[in-house]
Amino acid sequence: MFDTWVLRRPTFFILPTLVIILALLTSSLSPLLLRSLPVVFSSLATKLKDYSPPFNNIKRGISSTTETTTTTSTSTINTAPPVSSIMPRTPVYFFSHGGPDVQYNTAHPVYPVLQRIGKEITQKVKPKAVVVFSAHWQSPSADEIHLNNAVLTDLIYDFYGFPPKFYEATFPSTGSPQLASRIVSLLSEAGIPARGLKRGLDHGVFSGFNVAFPPESNPLGCPLVQVSLFNSEDPDAHYRLGRAVAPLRDEGVVIIGTGMTVHNLRDMRFAAGRSEPLPYAVSFDNALKEAAEADPSVRQEKMREVTKRPDAKQAHPWMDHLMPIHVVAGAAGEDKGKQTWTLHEASFAWAQYRFGDLPEEEEK
Repeated sequence: MFDTWVLRRPTFFILPTLVIILALLTSSLSPLLLRSLPVVFSSLATKLKDYSPPFNNIKRGISSTTETTTTTSTSTINTAPPVSSIMPRTPVYFFSHGGPDVQYNTAHPVYPVLQRIGKEITQKVKPKAVVVFSAHWQSPSADEIHLNNAVLTDLIYDFYGFPPKFYEATFPSTGSPQLASRIVSLLSEAGIPARGLKRGLDHGVFSGFNVAFPPESNPLGCPLVQVSLFNSEDPDAHYRLGRAVAPLRDEGVVIIGTGMTVHNLRDMRFAAGRSEPLPYAVSFDNALKEAAEADPSVRQEKMREVTKRPDAKQAHPWMDHLMPIHVVAGAAGEDKGKQTWTLHEASFAWAQYRFGDLPEEEEK
């Protein structure tokens, strides 16, 4: 019958009750008591002024207990900035991450590009945390999202046929149960079921991140939470997923999607030894660039149409490596996208994207 804010504020009930009681008793009160009433009201007003209902913190993004399986206990990050501070909105990124060999192949053209982007993030954006959506984690459901809510996680070597050292790769990272809980809350508000669990980082994260954020020279230095994709090829569902987590950008969190702008493993053998990329690697990558860089008011529609192109199923026989860019484009909101680099190679395209502006440099 009442809004929940009414039920949670003692002021709503205390003051009217006091007025009624005082009105009934006034006629029998002594002059001394009447003279003391201003002091009583002054003390009461002071205590009511100091009252700060806990749910106000939820509006500022501070995690509270929710009915989910995500742990909300010990945290390594407070995802809500102080009320008095104004945090710049973080940009959103898409990495074309390559295969598990990318972290060892220092001669590949993408290697210095990922290094540059990593330094841009750590040195200019300086995030409080990173949330990553990888092509290599789809939930079992087309409707539910999973996310890692553990503090410490292993790596998942989700590939085969590579040299032994590939299965000895490491990437130090720390999760954040509080941030995971915040994500679950945001998804719930958007009508997206979500569930926290413990899962390792797949190579869609650790391979490219070892290039962008090498622990020895450019450590990430903040909590990292991986979130799944839907088990679907629905671009609009993934766009809405990104839109749901967009508020994290105002809390100092960088959102990264990792995949490939063209990814056809099946055709690798046909492209072996060719000096030129397969035609669809060029045509689809160019079409995606046009859509991703479109005005944000029409970007979702244009990116949806790209998935229906005749060359789309050549570029992505299964669109798991394409869906992360739809997530980050959704998270970008009204910020424009920009392709910062690309490479057409065999049956692949390696485009890198940033949506939104970098923080302005502080005056020295």
